[in-house]
Amino acid sequence: MSEDTHHPTPCMWMRGGTSKGGYFLASDLPKDEAARDTLLLGIMGSPDPRQIDGMGGADPLTSKVAVVQKSARKNVDVDYLFLQVFVDQAIVTDAQNCGNILAGVGPFAIERGLVAAKDGETPVTIYMQNTGQIAQLTVQTPAGKVTYKGDAKIDGVPSTAAAVPIEFKDTAGSSCGALLPTGNPVDTIDDIEMTLIDNGMPCVVMRASDLGIMGDETPDQLEANHPLRERLESIRLQAGCLMNLGDVRKKTVPKMTMVSPARQGGAIATRTFIPHRCHKTIGVLGAVSVATACLLKGSPAYDLAARGQGPERNLAVEHPTGEMTVMARLDETQTVTSAAILRTARKLMDGFVYA
Repeated sequence: MSEDTHHPTPCMWMRGGTSKGGYFLASDLPKDEAARDTLLLGIMGSPDPRQIDGMGGADPLTSKVAVVQKSARKNVDVDYLFLQVFVDQAIVTDAQNCGNILAGVGPFAIERGLVAAKDGETPVTIYMQNTGQIAQLTVQTPAGKVTYKGDAKIDGVPSTAAAVPIEFKDTAGSSCGALLPTGNPVDTIDDIEMTLIDNGMPCVVMRASDLGIMGDETPDQLEANHPLRERLESIRLQAGCLMNLGDVRKKTVPKMTMVSPARQGGAIATRTFIPHRCHKTIGVLGAVSVATACLLKGSPAYDLAARGQGPERNLAVEHPTGEMTVMARLDETQTVTSAAILRTARKLMDGFVYA
């Protein structure tokens, strides 16, 4: 590790949705990607299953980074690059987005002076560099200052906080080039029917029953099921090529989602691997992709889901610790044109971090 990595780096640590990580201005990180990644691995304490010598929380959901800068794009406030820092491997990847960490980008941008706060609410338009998508957040700014206090509640977070609505547009094919990269609502790999879909997050959506599980198991139970994990990885490696993602052995996409009928009155129940750990909840953009699969006639999720009616659908995607509701808008051809999700965020620390 170079001597430069021992210098203090300005950073804000935040909870964004059901994830947690470091938020950095791009100007505060090395421009050279290798040097940047070395620095971030040191900050998180990777590779180490406990990340005991760094800020990471020994889980992919708490080993994340947002890199933010003022945007030069028309009608865009800031650019946001998401980086996943592996826990037990020396890998930093930008192969995916993170809609949970995205929830903190708006407040962070205002706090760092990249966006001027308004009295009441401040919209922040964000370009997601990983996939070229646009999202608009609404940040609560009473008296022109960010507040994190509020009454909004999301599953997977024990406390309430200020609401951060996020609207996504033009997400189809953001990583894979098309909503259905194979052109099919159903493909078969290793004798399992699935939908290979990308509506903001590349996902492989399969019936839980086809993989020999009920779909209501705990993450720990699923992680202990080694034959299941081996089967999922075999499918994932093949799906990566079919989804135009190439060799995904060192990537965190596609997400592997097993669906079953909802248990708590929602649209569908999910269990997701990301890629080798079972998600305690579900990612924001992963939920958008799964909800979209529920609306695709002929897909494995279609007959299992409670889809509702009309041009606007609220689909509650159940996960191990609750649900995440996706508000989808459909056009006359029943194509999803936009999706919105309610998230919250909270500032945990602002100062300097050391590698």
